[in-house]
Amino acid sequence: MAGYLQALAGGILVGLASWALFAGLGRIAGVSGILSTAWVRSEESPWRWAFLLGLIGGGAVFATGGAGLELAAPRPVGLMLLAGLLVGFGSVLGSGCTSGHGVCGLGRRSGRSLVAVVTFMATGFATVFVAASPIIPKA
Repeated sequence: MAGYLQALAGGILVGLASWALFAGLGRIAGVSGILSTAWVRSEESPWRWAFLLGLIGGGAVFATGGAGLELAAPRPVGLMLLAGLLVGFGSVLGSGCTSGHGVCGLGRRSGRSLVAVVTFMATGFATVFVAASPIIPKA
């Protein structure tokens, strides 16, 4: 039962954080957009870096604070880096990442985000269906 409460608390915190960023700065908490524009020197760079460091730092605090998380790479590091680059490419291609469209876009009732989220979910379902299929041999 504790896992469900942690998931609920995490979802509430993500929602509150995205609302606070929008209410306070008028900015959307799409991580790919924040990351891609943090490199550009402007008056908005400091809050972007603080946001990104908070994401990384928050995860590190919970991982080292005995939250029951393992710090082991499930796949080779090179493969995971390649996967991360592909996700970044997809974020640029889709004009936003899953967090931006799912959390922030749907909250603003964006039709484009609704289409994006339905596409993400359908692709995820199809991938799991194919990957878990008894017809396809496992490696």
